Amino acid sequence: MNFQAAIDAFDSANAKDPRTLTVRGSSRPWSLGEAELATIWLDAIEPDASDALRLAVRAHHIRRWETPRASFPEGRAGYLKWRKHLYDVAADHAAAILREAAFDDATVARVGQLIHKRALTADPEAQTYEDVLCLVFLESQFTDFAAKTDPEKLDRIVTKTLAKMSERARSAWEAFSA
Repeated sequence: MNFQAAIDAFDSANAKDPRTLTVRGSSRPWSLGEAELATIWLDAIEPDASDALRLAVRAHHIRRWETPRASFPEGRAGYLKWRKHLYDVAADHAAAILREAAFDDATVARVGQLIHKRALTADPEAQTYEDVLCLVFLESQFTDFAAKTDPEKLDRIVTKTLAKMSERARSAWEAFSA
């Protein structure tokens, strides 16, 4: 298996995102910036993370721009379908890259499980994955999201986001945002 080859392939795919995101002062293709930021947060809260968790974190938004939210129906049901579809797409793209980099079936399956956020409450790595994604959202998307979201709805979303996060992740966010 070639860990760095997989990371490089994820980054190469994500570098094609036509949207841009500023990550800690640097403008990047959106999906690449999200992946890099996710890795920064993972290193901050779980520096000894497994390779599977590191790979899942780096691949979490792989080629996401190819499936815009508008391609699914409006409303919560449409959003949930879109999100599930994105998990499937990311897991499929990650699996293809991991196989090309000679990872075994168990690692490919584990990365897919993490991307699908299976067993969040029972699986510490899945919780860490969720923590990282929440931290990335708070750092890179929350301000723009808040500006276009009804305040009442925003309060519910913030409450849900914080409830999904472990105490470790909430503490990391508090320290970062202080």
